[in-house]
Amino acid sequence: MPAINYLPDILETTEAERLATGFIFTEGPLWHPDGFYYFVDIRTNSLYRLTPGKAAELVTKTVGGNGTTFDLQGRLVVCEGDARRVSRLGADGKLQPIAERYQGGRFNRPNDVVCRSDGSLYFTDPDKRRPYAEREIPAAGGVNNLWDSAGVYRLSQSGDLAVVAACEYPNGLAFSPDERTLYVANTRSSKYIHAIHLDAAGNTTGRRIFADMNTGSAPGIPDGLKVDSAGNVYCTGPGGIWVVAPHGDHIGTIAFPEQAVNFAFGGDDLRTLFCCAHTSVYTLRVRIPGQPHPWYRARKS
Repeated sequence: MPAINYLPDILETTEAERLATGFIFTEGPLWHPDGFYYFVDIRTNSLYRLTPGKAAELVTKTVGGNGTTFDLQGRLVVCEGDARRVSRLGADGKLQPIAERYQGGRFNRPNDVVCRSDGSLYFTDPDKRRPYAEREIPAAGGVNNLWDSAGVYRLSQSGDLAVVAACEYPNGLAFSPDERTLYVANTRSSKYIHAIHLDAAGNTTGRRIFADMNTGSAPGIPDGLKVDSAGNVYCTGPGGIWVVAPHGDHIGTIAFPEQAVNFAFGGDDLRTLFCCAHTSVYTLRVRIPGQPHPWYRARKS
C-alpha cells in the first residue's frame, strides 16, 4: 500500500478499499444513480457493471471502449477507440455509433466524453497512437497542422459536429460547475491541463494552461479528469490523482495501491471516489461531492 494520504480538506478516508480485481487495464468509470458503476477493461474489450459488494457483471463487448458518460435521457455513451467512434448503448444492449467522421474522415481514437446541460456531448480525439498513414481528418481547427488531427469536438443534440479546440494530445475532460470552462488533460510529451473558456452557447472564447504537471519521476500521466462541486479539479498524474484548486494551486495528490488511470464521483451523495487503477478498482470517501451529471439533476426534478 502507498503512504497514507494526508489531505484533510479533501479526504474523509485515507486508505483505498479494493472493490474488484483481476482485470488488465480498467478505464471509463461512471456512476449510475441506481446504485452501480460502469467501467471498461480496455484490453479485453469489455464493459462492466459493478454494484459495491457484488462481483462485476459483463454488460457488453466494446471495440476498445474507454471514456463513458450519459446523455440527457440516461443512455450510456462510450468512446470506442479501436473502432474510431463514439457509440451509445441501445435498449437491445448493443452499442450503436453516434459519431464516426468529421469532414469525411474517420476519427483517430476517441478517448473521453462528457455531457453538457444542453445535451451536447464533448469528446477528445487524440492522434498520437494512430499511424500517420491512417489519420484521415485534416488538422483540427486548421492551425497550420500544429497538432495534426488531434482535437476536442462537440456533438449537439441535433447531430451537428464542430471542433472546439486543437490540442497536442487531448485525453480526459470535465466542465467547471458553471460550464464556462472545459478542462482538458494533455498527455504524453507535455503534461498539463488546458482550461478552454466557453460562452453561454458552448463556443470557445479563449484558452490557457491551467496546471503544469511536469513534476517529479513518479509514474502517472494526465488522463482521467473530474471537477467537484466546489470547482476543485482532479486529474490523474504522477503519483496518483492530483487535486488542483480552482485558481490552479496543487493541493495534493491522492495515492492508490496501483497507478490511478481514471476515476468518477459516485454514491448517493457523490462523495465516493471510484478509481480505475490498471488491474483493480478502488474507492475512497471525499468530503466535497462531485458535480451531478445533468441527467441526475433532470431525474430528480
